[in-house]
Amino acid sequence: MQTPLELQIQTLPDNPGVYQYFDKDGKILYVGKAKNLKKRVQSYFTKNHDSYKTAVLVKKIVSIKHIVVPTETDALLLENNLIKKLQPRYNVLLKDDKSYPWICIKNERFARIFPTRKMVKDGSEYFGPYTSFKTVNTLLELIKELYPLRTCNFDLSKANIDSGKYKVCLEYHIGNCKGPCEGYQSLQQYQNQVDAIREILKGNFKDSLKDFKKLMLELASEMKFEEAQKIKDKIDVLENYQAKSTILNPRITNIDVFSIVSDETMAYVNFLQISHGAIVRSHTLELKKKLEETDEELLTLAIIELSERFKLLSREIVVPFEVEIGDNVKVTVPKLGDKKQILDLSLRNAKFYRMDQLKQIKIVDPDRHVKRIMAQMQKDLRLSVEPRHIECFDNSNIQGTNPVAACVVFKDGKPSKKDYRHFNIKTVEGPNDFASMEEVVYRRYKRLLEENEPLPQLIIIDGGKGQLSSALKSLDDLGLRGKIAIIGIAKRLEELFYPEDPVPLYLDKKSETLKIIQQLRNEAHRFGITHHRDKRSKSALQNSLETIPGIGEKTMIALLKHFKSVKRLQKATEVEISEVVGASKAKKISDFYNTIQPK
Repeated sequence: MQTPLELQIQTLPDNPGVYQYFDKDGKILYVGKAKNLKKRVQSYFTKNHDSYKTAVLVKKIVSIKHIVVPTETDALLLENNLIKKLQPRYNVLLKDDKSYPWICIKNERFARIFPTRKMVKDGSEYFGPYTSFKTVNTLLELIKELYPLRTCNFDLSKANIDSGKYKVCLEYHIGNCKGPCEGYQSLQQYQNQVDAIREILKGNFKDSLKDFKKLMLELASEMKFEEAQKIKDKIDVLENYQAKSTILNPRITNIDVFSIVSDETMAYVNFLQISHGAIVRSHTLELKKKLEETDEELLTLAIIELSERFKLLSREIVVPFEVEIGDNVKVTVPKLGDKKQILDLSLRNAKFYRMDQLKQIKIVDPDRHVKRIMAQMQKDLRLSVEPRHIECFDNSNIQGTNPVAACVVFKDGKPSKKDYRHFNIKTVEGPNDFASMEEVVYRRYKRLLEENEPLPQLIIIDGGKGQLSSALKSLDDLGLRGKIAIIGIAKRLEELFYPEDPVPLYLDKKSETLKIIQQLRNEAHRFGITHHRDKRSKSALQNSLETIPGIGEKTMIALLKHFKSVKRLQKATEVEISEVVGASKAKKISDFYNTIQPK
């Protein structure tokens, strides 16, 4: 018989540990860590959850298992391992589990140095993992230019070398190896090279540069200029590589830098490893959100995962905000100086990576792109539903003449031009934007209701509080208040106004939500202005034609359709006009415009 859930919670210990939630079928739902298991688990069942997903998770929980560990750090490590092993449905998804290349210093006499994807526990040393083979090959080429090493896989034991079992190969004759297989190079000399290479792989170029410069001067003093030049070439190679890597004060050494950028569905954590003032590794990790995880929770999880994956041993990490990862590591949140610069660089890397991923998603998975944008807009604008259908209104008139309004429609974040509508203001005289807005909003939604057409989830009014209040009156008259979300946008500071809220909302100027709202507003303005100009031109054309003797209504309509505006008609030749209305009328029109304004 299963223990009731309430009893399971009451009997949990107050120690650090990891908890696991299971459903009625015994399938794991979620793995979490806690300083205090009892308090953490109780919090799931004693409060109302804003997140729908969290509420669904809690309803599905039937049984709880837990593992007590000595410290919070142990809980972090265990949680990370269990998530990767069990992959619970409601946990953050770590997106890349591919194997990465390492550089191996083989545990053998006259150690070989080579790239590998597999780690063999035979006492060999492994440096990495690196995020691409390009980085590995660049390092190995640098090492090859600096230090001649063997590439064969012979067993170079002392007995085999002394017995003359092996002969030097082509690599020796072309200068890529010094022939340890025949005893031409001592074990100590070879080991000194390996020690220098080990420091280079750690990012420390200082010792190698010092040794090469000392050797170059010794050769030059002995008049061995050709050999000294070869050493100088090696110094140049090493300094050139170091110059490309160094970006900070060389005194900043052995620190790991982490930054995070997140949206509604994903988080991107960038990691930079700094050694002797140089970036020796950079990697960005994707995390797919399942619940309403905070950036602090996600960054903590990512730091543990990356520390395990890359075997990080640094005792200091640089992060944008405080995180709890145990007492053995110093956590630095810089505000100024070199560490702040490298943190900003890491953040920039994370942002660029996110932008690249979003561009790819937009191409290969447009539905996912739309869903992400809609979820972000819902959150930013504090809406109850995703704004899949948005309509934006704008008025257009010049000193009250030819007043018109425009309604543009966006569906799934994109213009739906077939749904755009123009409005000629009918009930308002003079320049009264408020009354005009009230009229067009009423007419628009009265018609949608009569025709049983779908209503939008969001209405945007181009204007401040006054226009917004006018639009609200129309929604009240139609009984739509509270059924459709409505906001106003003021041009000057891009303020977003909400009904009955005196404090405007300010969105980040770079946010995708604000960009879509601005696109809607600009499109409504463009569409309205175009209609206003057309109407004004037609009115001016009609008024001027009415004064020409012998020109009737049919002629005016024909000219209106063909030339579109007064300006075009005035510039047209008599021949061009005659093609539309005949030679006789064309002469009258041409003579009239030549009289008032010669061409």
